[in-house]
Parts: sequence; structure tokens; C-alpha cells
Amino acid sequence: MPVISAESLQKFTETLMLKGGATEEEARIVSKSLVDANLLGHDSHGVMRLPFYMGRVKEGILKAGETLKILNETPAAINGDGGWGFGQTVMHDLMNRLIEKAGNLGVSVGTLKHASHIGRLGEYAEMAAAKGMASIICANTHGSAPRVAPVGGKRPRLGTNPICIGMPGGEKGPFVLDFGTSATAEGKVRIKKIAGEQVPPGLILDPDGNPTTDPNMLYGDPPGTILPMGGDQAYKGFGLSFMVEMLCGALSGGQCAFPDPPPPKGNCVFVVVIDPTHLGGQNHLLNEITNLEKYVRSVPLKDGVTEVFLPGDPEKKTAATRNETGISLDKGNWEALTKLAEELDVPVPEVQD
Repeated sequence: MPVISAESLQKFTETLMLKGGATEEEARIVSKSLVDANLLGHDSHGVMRLPFYMGRVKEGILKAGETLKILNETPAAINGDGGWGFGQTVMHDLMNRLIEKAGNLGVSVGTLKHASHIGRLGEYAEMAAAKGMASIICANTHGSAPRVAPVGGKRPRLGTNPICIGMPGGEKGPFVLDFGTSATAEGKVRIKKIAGEQVPPGLILDPDGNPTTDPNMLYGDPPGTILPMGGDQAYKGFGLSFMVEMLCGALSGGQCAFPDPPPPKGNCVFVVVIDPTHLGGQNHLLNEITNLEKYVRSVPLKDGVTEVFLPGDPEKKTAATRNETGISLDKGNWEALTKLAEELDVPVPEVQD
């Protein structure tokens, strides 16, 4: 399994993007976003996405050079259009604007439509937390590429519809809860498909609604589905996904799920940013978070358990390891990157086996 340092992988990714038609700003923001996702253990949102991104640029579906367009704006709200530009680039612009508004008024809300894949939601919660602000962020698939069926259904109706809540403070950095409302991210199934591996049991169903571990079943005709999160209470996961669908697709002026959807293209987004200085106060918030964290971490542990994990802990732990040892990529996804490099005449960096 190839292993590469984060620094080398980011330089490689940035060069690929520049040769593939991205602007310098796009290459810088998106490459960092993808490699950071790998560092944190979210490989489904990491560099495995790049061949898809650059393929879409080549096809003219993803519009390199597009910037955020403001369709409507008030002192507290922004309704934006990404013009099908790089999702990470337009989201960074939107978040910076919303953080400024929240600082002025205490709270801001934003929506975005026509954004290509925006990547890891936690990235944007971290931007708010760095300014001492809380945030709630969710996204749908702009009506395309449904993957999840309602409980009892055999055909997909919604995307994996992630939601993220971020809070500043914490002994080792902000608390960021970022998860899909499905049992697994679609990108994790795609990783297994590219790698020629099976997915773990209990995550996907075949077209007849039966459990399967074959990732190819998700992409067949008719397609299989990803289970909603929640196990025996999966109706809660699907219910949350249904509400995210409306927050993102309807409020943004974009699209909710609809019959005969197109292939995946991007996201609609809903964001709330909150500045605690206008509410209970920054010092009070941080003091309460500190006390809460100490109280929860002091819980008596079961035999054989050495620690409990709070939101963001697994990512911080993985990042510490991967910053030291490098980022491992499975053979299939690394070959997809090297193939892209050959097409764009970009030197492939050395990796460890």
C-alpha cells in the first residue's frame, strides 16, 4: 500500500489541479482540503476525489474559475450561487462572509446552490471555531445521485445528506461532529469499489433490498442502496436526512430529490454561524465547554477500555499518526492518481510501499 507524506501529496495534488485547468487559488484551497481529509482519516473525501473532479473540469461540468455569486443578501443572510465552480472555493468565500456577519449581529445564515462537491463539512465548522464561533452546516446532493432508501424501500430516494455541528474550545481543539445521515459515506463505498474490495457488513443493500458486501451493487442498474444510520431505528436517520434535504435544497433555491435524477454534480448547502459574544458570552461558553469536557472524560471506564471519544477525537488521533508516518492510499486509488498524472504530464512523487 503506497505511503506518502502530507506535504508531498499536497504538492502533487496542487500541481495536478493547475495542469488540469484550475486557478492558483482553487488549486491551493482544494488540494489542502483533500489532503487534510486524508490526514484526518476521512479518505472518502480525500485525494481519491481528484480524478473525478478533474474529469468533470475536462468535460466542462465543473467550471474552473467560477466564483461565488450573491443572489440575495441582508445584514444577517446570504443566498449564494456557486456557478458549478469548485465547491471548496465557493464555500470558503461563503463562510468568511458569514463569519463576518455573525460577528456583527450574533448570528448569520447562508445557503448555496450550484456548488460542485464541497468536500468535508467539518472543514467549514473549523473555520468558524477558529474565530470562536459555533456553526451548523448540512448539505444535500442537489437532487442528483440518490443513494439511500427509506426504511422498507428498495430504491434510493435521498443522498447521504451529511450534517455537522462545530463548537470552539476543547483542551485539544474544537469539537466537530461531522457525519452522514446514512450508515456510511458513498465515497467509502466508492473507495472499496475502486480498490476491488468488499464493504463491511451492515452498510449496503442490493437492488432487491437484501444485505450485501459487494460495492458494485450500489452502482448497478437498478442500483442498490446505502442503509440509513440508526440500525434498528434507521427511520431516525432517514428522518434526519429528509429534513436536511429540505433545509438545503428548498431554502437555497436549488433542488430537492426528484424522479429520474442526473449523475452526481454537486451540493446545495445550509449554514448557520453563531457568535457567542452576542449571547451568553465567549468566556462563559469556553468555561462551560471546559467543565463539560472534564466531566465527560472522567467517566469510569469499562474493563479493557482506555479512553472515551468525543467529537473530533478520532480525527485528531489519526492526524497525529499520519503526520508522523505518512498517508497510506490503497493501490487502486493511487493508480487512479498516477494515471491522471500521466495524462497531465505531471511527475509522480516517490512513495513508500
